[in-house]
Amino acid sequence: MTVVLTPGAVTLGEWRRIYRGDAVRLDPATAGAIIASAAAVERILGRGEAVYGVNTGFGKLASVRIETGDLARLQTNLVLSHCAGVGEAMPVAVTRLMMALKLAGLARGASGVKPATTTLLEAMLEREITPVVPVQGSVGASGDLAPLAHMAAAMIGVGEVIVNDQRRPAGAALARVGLAPLELGPKEGLALLNGTQFSTAYALAALFEAETLFRTALVTGALSTEAARGADTPFDDRIHALRGHPGQIETAAALRGLMAGSAIRASHLTGDTRIQDPYCLRCQPQVMGAALTVLRQAADTLAVEANGVTDNPLIFPEDDEALSGGNFHAEPVAFAADMIALTLCEIGSLAERRVAMLTDPVLSGLPAFLTPKPGLNSGFMIAQITAAALVAENKQRAYPASVDSIPTSANQEDHVSMAAHAARRLMAMAENAFAIVGIELMTAAQGCDFHRPLASSGALERARAALRAEVPTLEDDRFLQPDMGAAIAMVREGQIADVAGIDLPGVVG
Repeated sequence: MTVVLTPGAVTLGEWRRIYRGDAVRLDPATAGAIIASAAAVERILGRGEAVYGVNTGFGKLASVRIETGDLARLQTNLVLSHCAGVGEAMPVAVTRLMMALKLAGLARGASGVKPATTTLLEAMLEREITPVVPVQGSVGASGDLAPLAHMAAAMIGVGEVIVNDQRRPAGAALARVGLAPLELGPKEGLALLNGTQFSTAYALAALFEAETLFRTALVTGALSTEAARGADTPFDDRIHALRGHPGQIETAAALRGLMAGSAIRASHLTGDTRIQDPYCLRCQPQVMGAALTVLRQAADTLAVEANGVTDNPLIFPEDDEALSGGNFHAEPVAFAADMIALTLCEIGSLAERRVAMLTDPVLSGLPAFLTPKPGLNSGFMIAQITAAALVAENKQRAYPASVDSIPTSANQEDHVSMAAHAARRLMAMAENAFAIVGIELMTAAQGCDFHRPLASSGALERARAALRAEVPTLEDDRFLQPDMGAAIAMVREGQIADVAGIDLPGVVG
């Protein structure tokens, strides 16, 4: 499948397809805007005006005028000097998403690049030549300079790329598929490395993972409710209509749908002496509904950002003007990433509380640590501790990054967004949350096993059967880590949400 990028109108669903591996092609109709923008740069230079980053130095050196004969060298020097990133390399899927975001931004026709620049970027995506980009080094203002410089360096044949899962010298890899390194013209180096695409790519990737997590946690939360013989009364639509939050209303409806037709629920509709369930069961619509609302708000911000132009200066061909502004400041992305961090933390936190409740015989009424022979066996005792440790780690990571500005570039860039860190930490948080929900999947299924021969609803039995095809019931203690790995993989891949077979609320659409 191929996603055709229509700059300014790419949907979140299309960005998700690119992240998941679909091919990318630029809409040919963008050629006119790209050509007009490059021609405008030439006309502006012809007037002899000083234009930031085109015929001047950069950052604190913006007052230094560059001679005409050195303009191409200026752009090359910019790229090379800004390749100052450290740390591990970006995942290929996120790097490709970043490249596609940059391609779409350049093709809006406000960046002054030549058609050859977008053509090469498109060709690298098509032929799966992925720059090796260190993940650390951006503070999310003046754009994601260091990461995008490493991307741009690969385009001029410098640095390394990944081809067929192997690192190769960029120049040799380009030559091998018949591509020539880019010769940068005025403004082009700046256009490539100035922008929020690194931060936005990571934030989008995390948004897509968070959606999978959210949907799966609805299933595991309902299954935990069944394991604890909890009530579905708190999911009654009348309760949530009175409060009015759409996310809460949709979440409650999903939980009702997941539990509809359950024999386990029917078995304790009468004669149950318990009046109210713990909040981790009873308040799922309120907590998960709030998370859904916040994720959708973050999605709205990122949908706009992904289609925007965020380099500087911006070229307006109709007026032959180059205007310096601050679209590179990634504060919107930082805020969105902080919002996603909160939801990842809370979804995991609520799931861990259900794990703790199920493994506690006083709270759940089930055998201690969900083992038929407590004492001889420890059951899920340590799995719950693992979940608690991951929740604590995510709490530490959830502190808002957007409030942590630090001046750079001799105080010229005196307030920065920290969007790169805000977005990059999300992938590790999502992995932690997947693990927590994977553990809940195991404990909830184990809890329901104790209610046999009673069955849950069709949706939840399908989810439980999918797990049991990979992870058998825990009768006696065994080496648990492979089972946990299998359950976590099912959560991460969205298999549990899919196999439930009912319409669950989403974020991206």
